[in-house]
Amino acid sequence: MYEQGAGRVDLLESYEILKSYQPRASIFPSTLDYTDCPYSWPFCRQPLYAGAMPVIFNATILNGMGVIGYVESPPTWHPSDDVGNLLSIHFTYSEVIWPWTGYLALHMQIKEEGAQFSGEIGGNVTLRVYSPPALGETDIRISTCVLQLKLNIVPTPPRSKRVLWDQFHSIKYPPGYIPRDSLDVRNDILDWHGDHLHTNFHIMFNMLRDAGYYVETLGSPFTCFDALRYGTLLLVDLEEEYFREEIEKLQDDVINSGLGLVVFSEWYNVDTMVKMRFFDDNTRSWWTPVTGGANVPALNDLLAPFGIAFGDKILNGDFSINGEHSRYASGTNIVRFPRGGYVHKFPFMDSSESGATQNVLRTPEMTTADSPILGLVEVGEGRVVVYGDSNCLDSSHMVTNCYWLLRKILDFTGGNIKDPVLFSNSVKQSSPLHMEDNQLPSRRTDVNFSTYSSVVGKELMCGNDSVFEIWGTKGYSSQVRGTNRRLPGYSVVDLDRGLNSKADTSNSKRTKLSVESRSDPLGYLGLFYGDELDMPVLVPTHWLVPAIILGTGLLVFLSFWRIRQKRRRRRKGSGSGRYSNL
Repeated sequence: MYEQGAGRVDLLESYEILKSYQPRASIFPSTLDYTDCPYSWPFCRQPLYAGAMPVIFNATILNGMGVIGYVESPPTWHPSDDVGNLLSIHFTYSEVIWPWTGYLALHMQIKEEGAQFSGEIGGNVTLRVYSPPALGETDIRISTCVLQLKLNIVPTPPRSKRVLWDQFHSIKYPPGYIPRDSLDVRNDILDWHGDHLHTNFHIMFNMLRDAGYYVETLGSPFTCFDALRYGTLLLVDLEEEYFREEIEKLQDDVINSGLGLVVFSEWYNVDTMVKMRFFDDNTRSWWTPVTGGANVPALNDLLAPFGIAFGDKILNGDFSINGEHSRYASGTNIVRFPRGGYVHKFPFMDSSESGATQNVLRTPEMTTADSPILGLVEVGEGRVVVYGDSNCLDSSHMVTNCYWLLRKILDFTGGNIKDPVLFSNSVKQSSPLHMEDNQLPSRRTDVNFSTYSSVVGKELMCGNDSVFEIWGTKGYSSQVRGTNRRLPGYSVVDLDRGLNSKADTSNSKRTKLSVESRSDPLGYLGLFYGDELDMPVLVPTHWLVPAIILGTGLLVFLSFWRIRQKRRRRRKGSGSGRYSNL
């Protein structure tokens, strides 16, 4: 459905239609059938299930009644039977439709009570649109649009088979000069293919589905997902920065919640980036890369709690693991890794030392040496795997794929299944890899990264691509284990009972909250409010009730006293003066 338009224009047929056309509004497409494969790819490739990130679809509103139109009231979902009530839909849409067109976005999520349901859900979405009267008319034009919907639902899969793909930390094109991942590609200088599961990683997505994995997309910060639901968080070719709260929560998710973390990095070398600067004739300005293939300094901050860091080499070469051949294309190296982990090293050519860019060919000066590129380690309850190149997953400029490696990695991070080759004693680290902080890759100081970033200078917030229960909040807290708590200042979400469900307000929990709330944005007002419910809850203490009674009494006394004083002054003034007897 994404590989075609609405068809060619037939002028004669269009004329015949227009002769009897009654102005109306409609939704395109008029039917969404997520069971129709391969036409409805990627939606038909993975069914919906309870607890998953919302599936989002943007439909187009076509208004033939006038150049401007308005949505009369929010769209409504009409299930064809009772089973359809398991589907929860939130809508975002164009309240003003101009010119002629608008959008209708469906955010679809299966309710928790449908965790064991298997089958199909059908129904329709209706939307009323009106436009001002046309020339010579007195009544407004009104039209009802209908969108037919059919979905396939399965029981919630086990945690080990659920993979969360991080899309939030991939900078969206085209904010600036984001260089390509493989420096061997000379005719494509920008990384513009989307870096999305359904674009240049679509073959990988299909492979994971064939292997029995369920892949969801995270479009908000790390604080906006519940780690207990997922076996692996997959970070591939990311250019974005990270909030401090994200780093803290991810550390807690891995060590205490058993979340698996997989990172596919890319090259990052400041000298190479400077040499890639060019003058753009279209914008009449100099373009400078805002980061490398990936934002390695930011990734190093994220991985620092696990004792892992990437370097700034640009490595190229072929290697083999257990007979599986692969190509390392402009990847980076691992410079920090904890003792007891498993690190694989191979001899590669380091093109960063010669300053090779898109305009400089390889020279004999380039040397080969064993460089660590793959590391696997258990950290607390979880597992972390890092790899220095994403080219083998990216179908845009792929030389050879490494899907075989990704499957073995996910077996380890999601199910703790250890491949005997990857976890051979010959690659086990008896001592840690280490590099001093001042030798790690550093951020560029000559680029204003906040212009392109969704993190730098921005507020931490869960968007409407996260689960409905935490829209517009800071997400889940990592401070308290075993509960779905939000960050300080935000109420708790009980995913089993909904956003407005009652929560445990025992005295012990209230006392704890009164202390924690000192760090919230309200300051000491947090002493008066608990964060266990959606509405503020008064937290009684040994001094609060007497203080309120005393304060109220003083206010009442002061009010009566002031009234009495005014009456006295009035009576005194009325008995004197020239007109006192009138």
